[in-house]
Amino acid sequence: MKIEVLGTGCAKCKTLYENVKKAVAESGKDAEIVKVEEIPKIMAYGVMSTPALVVDGKVLFSGKVASVAEIMGVI
Repeated sequence: MKIEVLGTGCAKCKTLYENVKKAVAESGKDAEIVKVEEIPKIMAYGVMSTPALVVDGKVLFSGKVASVAEIMGVI
């Protein structure tokens, strides 16, 4: 599983990244976690507000910091 956190490095983006790490650790699943900070790459997903969460190429959350529980529910 590949999980991407889209965002330019703001506080909310960093919080989402930490929540993703916690959710993956708690779930026990094997996942590659990647931070995507380049605006052209973010725009390629059609995301207009960050942070955003992409799992296996599909945008699941955009413009909000998903909680650890929300992330666990989608991975």
